[in-house]
Amino acid sequence: MIRVRLPEQLRTLAGVGKEVGVEVAGEITLRGVIDAIEASYPMLRGTIRDPATGRRRPFIRFFVAEQDYSNLGPDDPLPTALSGGREVLMVVGAIAGG
Repeated sequence: MIRVRLPEQLRTLAGVGKEVGVEVAGEITLRGVIDAIEASYPMLRGTIRDPATGRRRPFIRFFVAEQDYSNLGPDDPLPTALSGGREVLMVVGAIAGG
């Protein structure tokens, strides 16, 4: 089970609490986790990544154990500490402005 912490806007849209748990078969990658999130919560399709390109949305960031994994390729492995729920994948909505 992979624990994922979603930003408030996505929690509201999906009608879930602070964290969700998803199953990812095989190696843990961003693509695998996002596929599992979108399968479990179809209302989130297109909110985390662009459905046409598969790239993360510009103001979405991914963190595990305070490390930024936002620029990883979609099929690059994430830390093994995510498996078994030892760590949480944080999906963060970045804020821009001046």
